[in-house]
Amino acid sequence: MGWSIPEDYLERVYAGWLAKNIGVRLGAAVEGWEYERIRQLYGELTGYPADYKRFAADDDINGPLFFLRALEEKRGETMTAQDVGEALLNYAPYEHGFFWWGGYGVSTEHTAYLNLRRGIPAPRSGSAEVNGLAVAEQIGGQIFIDTWGLVAPGHPEVAAELAKKAASVTHDGNGIYGGIFVACAVSLAFVETDIRRVIDQALVFIPADCEYARVVRAMLDYHDSHPGGDWWEAFAYLRGHFGYDRYPGLCHIIPNAGVMALAFAYGEGRFDDTLNICNMCGWDTDCNVGNVACVMGVLLGMEAISEEKWRRPINDLCVRSGVLGEMNITDIPYGTAYIARLAYRLAGQEPPPGWKPLLEERIHDCHFNFPGSTHALEIRSDGASNTARLINTDEDAHTGVRCLKFFATRLNEGQRFFLHRRTYFWKDDFSDSRYDPAFSPTLYPGQRVSGWLKVPDYGSDTWGCSYARDSRRDVTVCGERVRLARGGDWQEVSVKIPPMEGGLIDEAGFLLWAPDEKTRKGYQLVVLADDLRFDGQPDYTLDFRMEKTEEWSAKHSEITQLTRMKGTARLDGALHISCEDVGEWYTGSSEWTDYQADFVMRRGSGSRQYALVRVQGAIRGYAVGFDGDVLVIEKNDNGYTRLAGTPCPVPTGETLTLSVEARGNRISARCGDVTLSCEDRERPWLRGAIGFGVRGGSEAVFERVRVKGI
Repeated sequence: MGWSIPEDYLERVYAGWLAKNIGVRLGAAVEGWEYERIRQLYGELTGYPADYKRFAADDDINGPLFFLRALEEKRGETMTAQDVGEALLNYAPYEHGFFWWGGYGVSTEHTAYLNLRRGIPAPRSGSAEVNGLAVAEQIGGQIFIDTWGLVAPGHPEVAAELAKKAASVTHDGNGIYGGIFVACAVSLAFVETDIRRVIDQALVFIPADCEYARVVRAMLDYHDSHPGGDWWEAFAYLRGHFGYDRYPGLCHIIPNAGVMALAFAYGEGRFDDTLNICNMCGWDTDCNVGNVACVMGVLLGMEAISEEKWRRPINDLCVRSGVLGEMNITDIPYGTAYIARLAYRLAGQEPPPGWKPLLEERIHDCHFNFPGSTHALEIRSDGASNTARLINTDEDAHTGVRCLKFFATRLNEGQRFFLHRRTYFWKDDFSDSRYDPAFSPTLYPGQRVSGWLKVPDYGSDTWGCSYARDSRRDVTVCGERVRLARGGDWQEVSVKIPPMEGGLIDEAGFLLWAPDEKTRKGYQLVVLADDLRFDGQPDYTLDFRMEKTEEWSAKHSEITQLTRMKGTARLDGALHISCEDVGEWYTGSSEWTDYQADFVMRRGSGSRQYALVRVQGAIRGYAVGFDGDVLVIEKNDNGYTRLAGTPCPVPTGETLTLSVEARGNRISARCGDVTLSCEDRERPWLRGAIGFGVRGGSEAVFERVRVKGI
C-alpha cells in the first residue's frame, strides 16, 4: 500500500499485544460476573484476581493471531472475508478448544464455523440474513479484532477495511461496527496522545446513527455532564439504559461496548485505572479488558505497564488452543514479531536496521530486543534457592540492543541452574483447562539447541552449556561445557539432540554452574544470555507405547503429543482412531519442510485410512493412504482432492509400514512393493506437520511413526 510506519512502532506494538494478554488474564477469573459479586468478594479489585501456575488458552488470544494469518495466506492480492473464514476453518478444531462452542444459533462463532463447513461462504456465513440479528450482534465481532489495528498503525482507514472483512465472517450489524471501532482505536493510538481523541476519531468510521455509536457517546456524555462523579454511578446509568436486559442473546456487544467507553472515560488516560474500572464493571470482563488494554498499551507504551504487577506473572508466555499443538506454545515477542512482519509488508516498508532477520527467518528465536521481554524463559535449579532472577537489560547484547541477565546469590555447593524455555506442557503445568489446550513439542530429537552466553566484568567465572531435557524419561542431553571468564567475550554454546525412540523434549536452554573451586555458599552467578534458538531437522520415533491420555477435566482429555481436529481415539499400546466422517490427529511442527515419515499401522474396519504429511491445519495438507484397495495421494485445500492412485490391496488387521516422503512439491509413498509419486504444481504445501486420519466411519491403528528430515 505504501504508507509509513511510526519510528517507535515495534516497541508500541509489543506494548499493545502484551497489554491485550494482561487484560484477558485480568478479566478471566471474573468473566460473566455481575458488578455486585465482584465488589462483594474483592472490594476494589486493582490487580489479577487469581494466581495461575500458567495462564491457559483463551478465545480472546486465539482469534487475534490465528485470524490474522489470513493476511499472509490469502489467495489473491487483496485479503477477503473468505480468506479469514478459511483461517477459522484451518486453525480451529471441530467443536472443542479455540472459543466457546455454545451451539448453532446460540454461539455466534460456532454458528459461523458450521456455516463455513457447510459451504456457506464469508461474509454470508456471519450475516444477520442467515443467522438472525441477535446472533450476529454478540460480542465476538470486537474481541478478536485488535491485531487488525496493530498491523495498520496510524492508518485507521486501513484498519477499518481489514476489520470489516474479518468481523463479517462471524458477525453483522453492530457486531461489525464494534470490530471496526476497536481496530481503529488501536490504530489511532499509535499516533495520538489523548484517549478521548482516539475514541472520537474511531467513531468516525462507523455509522453515526448505529446503536454502537449511541452507547459510546452516551457514556462519554454522561462523564462530561457529571464532573467529579464516580465511575460506578456511570455504570448504574449504563446498566439502566443499555443493560443486558435490553438486548437479546447471552453476551450482546452493546452493553459491553458501554463498559469499554466508560472505562476509557473514567480511566482518564491512566493504564491501571482504565483496566481496573473495566474489570470491576463485570459482564464479559476478559473481552472488555483485553480490548481496552490493547488500546492503552499502544497509547502509553511500556513505561505505563508495571513489571512486578502486570508483566512478571505473565512472563511473556502466550498459550493458545488451535488445532496444531506446536503453534499453541508461543510467547508474546513471537506474536509481536508476526504482527510487525505483516505490518511492514502491508505498508511496503522495510523494518528498521537489524530487525528484518528477527521478523523473518528468526521469528521463533529468543532475542530479547523488546524492552522487558523474557520470551517466557524460566529458571529451574537442582538445589534450594529463591534468589535467582531474570532481567531484560540493555547493558550488552550479542546481536541487537538487549539481552537477558540471569543472577543468583547464596548458592549451595554444586548447585546448577537451568535457564530454559518450555518446549512442551503437561496437564499439571496449568491451574485449569480454559479452552481445552493441547500440545505438540516445539523441539524434537535430531534438532539443535544453541545460544550465546557472557559473564560481565562485575560477575565471576562460570561454567555454561546448552541442554535439552526429556523429563518423562529423566534424560538430559548437554553440549560441550564452556568456561565463561569474567569480563570475557560472548561465547556460543550448542548441542545437537541425538535421534531418540519415544523421546519427548519438554525443556531446553542454558545450564549454568560455578567452577568447582568456587562452589561455596555465598558465591554469586551473573550471566548474560542472548539469541537462544532451536533449528535443524527432526530425527525421532513417536512410539504410542510411551504415550498416555491426560484427563484435564470431565470433558477434556488429550493424548500426549497429539492434537485432534475431530474423531475418537484411544490408547492400548497403539493409537486407535475412528470417525463417522473426517477424523484427524496431528503432531510435529508446521515449520518442517522436507522429510520422510514411516508409519507403522494396521487398517481397521472401513476402507479409508491415511497418514498425513505437510499438515498446516485442518484444511491444508496431504493425505497418503488407502481408499479401499487403492493407495492414494490426496491434497487437502478446504476439501480433499485426489492427486494420484494405484492398486494396493492390504488385508484388514495386517501390520504394514507406509513410508511417505515430502520433498519440494513432490509427495511419494511406498507400501511393500507398491510405490506412488506425484508433483503438486498448483499452490503446493511446502511445509507442515504429520498426522493420522480416517474417513467415512473407518478405523485405523497406528503403532509408531519414524520422522527424519531430508
